[in-house]
Amino acid sequence: MGESGQAKIAVIGGSGLYSLAGLEDGRELTIETPFGAHSDGLFVGSLEGRAVAFLARHGKSHGLLPAEINYRANLYALKTLGVERILSASAVGSMREEIQPRDVVLVDQFIDRGQHRQATFFGDGVVAHISFADPICSTARRVLLEAARAHGARVHGAGTYLCIEGPAFSTRAESRLYRSWNVDVIGMTNMHEAKLAREAEICYATLALVTDYDCWHEDEEDVSVTALLDHLNANSLMAAEVVRESIREMPAERASCGCEEALRHAIITPHEAIPRETLERLRPILGKYVSIP
Repeated sequence: MGESGQAKIAVIGGSGLYSLAGLEDGRELTIETPFGAHSDGLFVGSLEGRAVAFLARHGKSHGLLPAEINYRANLYALKTLGVERILSASAVGSMREEIQPRDVVLVDQFIDRGQHRQATFFGDGVVAHISFADPICSTARRVLLEAARAHGARVHGAGTYLCIEGPAFSTRAESRLYRSWNVDVIGMTNMHEAKLAREAEICYATLALVTDYDCWHEDEEDVSVTALLDHLNANSLMAAEVVRESIREMPAERASCGCEEALRHAIITPHEAIPRETLERLRPILGKYVSIP
């Protein structure tokens, strides 16, 4: 099912955020993609007077491991809906003393150690190399930051997100190693969404919600599901309000962030050399730049 122009803003909910409070007149969509099924039903409705799509990253019942999430299908489906901006909420561990559980970090950088996932739409006869020096949309990030501060959250305005493979949490040795890299938070999902969003020319920003200190902190309990649940529930309530405020304040049109032209100079393969089947499969991604009969 191809539904274009349904929503310009999407919210991807992580652990603890499996629905979007306040979404009115919501209907559930299933969109066929050349990459398989998206994580769960896509809900499209109205929030703060804006058309908004919502997707639970791990599924409504949290049945998908981080490495099992079909990131390509999720982002392709959102692109097909006409989404131009994605606001992501994600539970993370803190790698710094000053970043405490229940804090919010508006990350602006990533390090990728999730090695067994598909994180590009390209291949099969077409090569493209996006610029990814600044992986987060500056406009979307600013709106999230201002909304989090307005909500009264303890906010850190920038930070590096280390994405690990999971599903196990870090060993103590790994946690100490990662600390030596000067990262700020650790998670298992957002890097791949950000890469694919950039390839799809969708603005992407992450609301990183701190639940624990991983296992490096000598005076805190080692991270476990039991230890993080209370923080996770509190974070989810706060995240829903921040996302709602961000949707209200998001500029109607994109301007000068650069995300909307990420592919303009990225496609290396001569257009006439790209296989017809690949062109057709990637029509929502490539159609802006490549003539597809």
